[in-house]
Amino acid sequence: MESKRKCDPELGRKVNDYLIGLGLETPMTGVRKDFDAEEAIAAIKGNMTNIMEALGLDLKDDSLQDTPKRVAQMFVNEIFWGLDYDRFPKCTKIENKMNYKGSFVLERNINVQSYCEHHFIVIDGVASVAYLPDKYVLGLSKLNRIVQFFSKRPQVQERLTEQIRAAIAFVAETEDVAVQIDGAHFCVKSRGIQDLRSTTATFSASGVFSEGSQRQEFLAGCRSLMG
Repeated sequence: MESKRKCDPELGRKVNDYLIGLGLETPMTGVRKDFDAEEAIAAIKGNMTNIMEALGLDLKDDSLQDTPKRVAQMFVNEIFWGLDYDRFPKCTKIENKMNYKGSFVLERNINVQSYCEHHFIVIDGVASVAYLPDKYVLGLSKLNRIVQFFSKRPQVQERLTEQIRAAIAFVAETEDVAVQIDGAHFCVKSRGIQDLRSTTATFSASGVFSEGSQRQEFLAGCRSLMG
């Protein structure tokens, strides 16, 4: 999880409002506005206890007795911390004094680990992100951090892809952004159809990436990594 010194709550609130305006925000209730981590952990712990007892598990056993607390802490502090816009990453950017506008910046093989919001099971994959700088150039790691932030919440891959693209466009102040994610969904692997090899590819583009040569160049760059 991002340390507080690497976070920008003010920017996070602006991104939150921007996504709400676009209709791209993850469905959330008013609880998130006054979120209390300790209260959430206590509530989840109690509910996880009920689930385990309903399954007939003996929580007096030394292997199981701390599981509800572990799950609650994991949900709040580790795998779903991207719901907290106070944890939005600080996004360093510099003026594009070098006038880098001839081609886009492409970062590939960015780790994506999220959770399917339908079953709370892992989505594991990689993202490729490109943007064409206008007035500003983003620090490279900021692309990774934005991907990570939106991954760390219950998701559908289509929304995740759109959120990343929109957030990068907002932060970098450019409409020229493209995002592709290739993800393995363990709700497909471990239940239901139980298909062990299939993956899901999603793509979102705006500005110059919507069509034409930049779009094709980006997609070719993604394929070269996969091939």
